[in-house]
Amino acid sequence: MNVEAIIKTATLPPRRRTMIHLMLVNNRIGEAMAQTLKPFGLSMQQFNVLRILRGQKGQPANMRTLNERMVSKMSNTTRLVDKLIAKGLVRRNVCPENRRKVEIFLTDTGKEQLEDMSAAVDAQEHALMENFSDDDLRRLNELLDLIK
Repeated sequence: MNVEAIIKTATLPPRRRTMIHLMLVNNRIGEAMAQTLKPFGLSMQQFNVLRILRGQKGQPANMRTLNERMVSKMSNTTRLVDKLIAKGLVRRNVCPENRRKVEIFLTDTGKEQLEDMSAAVDAQEHALMENFSDDDLRRLNELLDLIK
C-alpha cells in the first residue's frame, strides 16, 4: 500500500506516514469485514457480541461483560443486543427480583449462524493476511504492542 499515492501527497515523515498507514489499513480491514458479514445482515460489532457470548461456553454474559470485551468500545451494546434479539440470535433474561440484573445468552439459532459467519470471517482474515508468515505476524503484533 503506497500511502503517499493514496492520499496524493509528497513523502511524509515516518511517524505521520505510519499513523496514516494504520488508519488506511484499519479502513481496508473494516470494509472487507463489513462485506463478509453483509450476507448475514450483521455488523462487525454484532458479530463481536456473538463471539463474546460463544466464549462464555453456555454461561450468560451481562451488559458489563459485553462492554468490557468489545473490540470497539464506541459501540452501544444495548442497541446491538436489541438488534440481535430481534434476529433471534440472542435472548435476554431479566431477573424479576432485580431488574438491573440482565443476562444475555446465545440462542441455538445464534450458535448455528455463528458457525457460518465464523467460517466466512476466517476465510477473509486468511485472505487479508496471506502475504504474512506466522513469524511476520508475531513480529507485527510485537511492534503494534509498542503503540501507547
